[in-house]
Amino acid sequence: MNYNREIDKKWQKVWEKTGIFDVDTNDTSKPKYYCLVMFPYPSSELHAGHARNYVIGDAVARYKMMQGYNVLTPIGWDAFGLPAENQAIKHKVHPQDWTFKNIRKIKEQLNSWGIGYDWKREIATCSPGYYKWTQWLFLKLHQKGFAYRKEALVNWCPECKTVLANEQVIAGVCERCSTPVTQKKLRQWFFKITDYAEKLLNDLELLKEWPERVKIMQQNWIGKSEGVEIKFPLVCSNLAINCFTTRVDTIFGATFLALSWDYPLISQIINDAPNRIEIEGFIEKVKNQPQSSRILDNFPKEGIFTNKFAINPVTGEKIPIWIANYILTGYGTEAIMCVPASDKRDFEFAKKYNLPITQVIQSKEQRAKAHRHIGTKKQRAEGTCLPARQGGQRIENSEEVYDGEGILINSREFNGLDSSEAKEKIADYMEKEGIGKRAVNYKLRDWLISRQRYWGAPIPIIYCEVCGEVPVSESDLPVLLPQTVEFLPTGQSPLAYIEEFIKAPCPKCGRSAKRETDTCDTFVDSSWYYLRYISPGKEEAAFVSEDVNKWLPVDQYIGGVEHAILHLMYSRFINKFLYDEGLVNFNEPFRRLFTQGMITKDGAKMSKSKGNVVAPDYIIDKYGADTMRLYILFMGPPQKDAEWQDEGLSGCWRFIQRALRLLDLLKEHKEQGPREQLNGKEKELLKKIHFTIREVTRDLEGNFQFNTAISRIMELVNQIYKNLNEGYLRKEIFQNSIETVFLLLAPFTPHISEEVYEGLGRTSSVFNRAWPKFNEEFLKESETEIAVLVNGRIKDRMMVNVNWSKEEIEQMALSLDKVKRLLQANPPKKIIYVDKRIVNIVI
Repeated sequence: MNYNREIDKKWQKVWEKTGIFDVDTNDTSKPKYYCLVMFPYPSSELHAGHARNYVIGDAVARYKMMQGYNVLTPIGWDAFGLPAENQAIKHKVHPQDWTFKNIRKIKEQLNSWGIGYDWKREIATCSPGYYKWTQWLFLKLHQKGFAYRKEALVNWCPECKTVLANEQVIAGVCERCSTPVTQKKLRQWFFKITDYAEKLLNDLELLKEWPERVKIMQQNWIGKSEGVEIKFPLVCSNLAINCFTTRVDTIFGATFLALSWDYPLISQIINDAPNRIEIEGFIEKVKNQPQSSRILDNFPKEGIFTNKFAINPVTGEKIPIWIANYILTGYGTEAIMCVPASDKRDFEFAKKYNLPITQVIQSKEQRAKAHRHIGTKKQRAEGTCLPARQGGQRIENSEEVYDGEGILINSREFNGLDSSEAKEKIADYMEKEGIGKRAVNYKLRDWLISRQRYWGAPIPIIYCEVCGEVPVSESDLPVLLPQTVEFLPTGQSPLAYIEEFIKAPCPKCGRSAKRETDTCDTFVDSSWYYLRYISPGKEEAAFVSEDVNKWLPVDQYIGGVEHAILHLMYSRFINKFLYDEGLVNFNEPFRRLFTQGMITKDGAKMSKSKGNVVAPDYIIDKYGADTMRLYILFMGPPQKDAEWQDEGLSGCWRFIQRALRLLDLLKEHKEQGPREQLNGKEKELLKKIHFTIREVTRDLEGNFQFNTAISRIMELVNQIYKNLNEGYLRKEIFQNSIETVFLLLAPFTPHISEEVYEGLGRTSSVFNRAWPKFNEEFLKESETEIAVLVNGRIKDRMMVNVNWSKEEIEQMALSLDKVKRLLQANPPKKIIYVDKRIVNIVI
């Protein structure tokens, strides 16, 4: 049998006709399995770099089908967003036309790759039937106080006269025209995700089957900090500046305060400053520096003195108040107590403007050195005989920064305490004296959902001069996007210029009012789509609670690690809100998460701009879909990045052809009459078959080690050929071995597995066949197969007697030809033996 493109087309038509991926969600005869790939954005046709996500998802779904699950594997389109609008501006094409043109092309590609979905459940977020319920979700959040409006900074391009998303700002300039980007305040809509910060953090413990690195990324993004909020009174004023710090042990070293340019009290602080005009000029300068640039370590630190002082509440000393460009807006209180001896940024700023630097934390090394200096026992205990003191006075403008924890010095009655103890005692002291209080702070900010764009779900709010801000009635949803629109570079949504859209009666009083012209961030659309798949055509509700409670949480979620923070965080937030509202009975939306690595080419991520994309259509025409699928799954551990190699693709093609040749050999195979006893070669092959079934199943049940599973199947094919050449195999065993090979390959190479299964006389789909089971009896013999690794990479496998000693097994591994070639007559540095599993030779 030869594999060709016609086999692909044949079985794709059969799958479509028989609807093998169509799922009855009310069917309880089988256990359910919800397998979901992350929502694709239809920006352009797909290349081979995109394929990994979809091929992995399809392999998992097909494997679970063979295991007897009722597998739900839906697909849809994250169809709103900025790229479509940019194309509309650039090519004068409507975003909807551009979007659905791409959807048609991508659907053709996915079908040609043999990716199976329940297409009856297809959704697109730009469809009114979908975004009606996105708007409903907004109203639910608004009703509970989780959707609110406030002024916020946005990126503004003065040349394009438009608001830019963060990803459109590259090194502080507009990606379109390279004009320096400025900051501009606009009234924006937010979701109050910060109210769920503690739940989002604590419930990471529930996600036992998520990658640890993803949970750490979410944990860091939430950024919980426990510390003290300290009140710094202004000199000759009734104002006070509150600063949050996690290092209250350094309070005695706070020698100045630094404020962000947008600090709420700044106008009052500088009101009577003699250099007010200069300060306002500096504020304007910093305002126009993108925040993304100012967080960089090498960004030049700049500031201006406000001519005002605050009182350090523990020292009683006056300390200057500065405005500094490295203090960011929207974080904490936007005011920092600066301890230059313990913070690199504060140190750099203090050195530049000749501000005091007082060391208050002594490292263990410094303390050991200090005890070698001359001084009284009391001085050594207090840490007052350090080189940092001369004649009993503090030396300022030190040349060193120590930002770790240690022993307190120059801290009065707290001298000699270690940092952890000092934090508690100083916090107690501050709370007792009323100068500070313990507090919890989160780095997580509320979710800004406003977009001054056309191509998004309209925010369902109406502004009435009498009633104010009024939500649209649920019965009036959806608020439809008008079809006729003109894209003008004004920085406002194009909807702001469509009179028939803007004008609307007030839902409360009926007077003439105006609609909100901002649209929703696309992350709102993708925060709940996994629920809509259960009942996509439902017109009366976003989802049916009873049904989603049966099918959710998602059993397996698959997608790129680039979505590890925002998309997953927002989905978790929305799910928790719906849970609290009693609309779902599961606290987390995704039970198990797998994040695949990228496919690279020439050392870089595949992209048209780099000119390194590999076209799947060309590969399929030349090699067939199953060759591409097999190579993508075989090229390396799927959670890691992998480099595309054309020779690897050719190798997979050759393996497929070699495996298929077994069918021709089977037809020619002559039976030599009945025999009761198995010969040695038949026993050897049966043992290999059952060993392979067990190990491939383990690979798929584990962390999707497709590459290892495929390697084991390749070894089984080699064993079949070896046993055919070296000894007689009865036809029944030969056929069983071939059938096993293609059953195990079925999730990876579904087209040829269907063809082989049919060729062996089977009448139903291979995916209606149960996944093969191994027989323990064949694995209880005295021999077992172990992997031989060199520097952690599998180079060979060998059969060993389970009764052999560790030394005997190591010597056998060293005698293998592949190992000897790599050693080049040199002794190994180390040999690591894992009992009955692996020998790892380190060279």
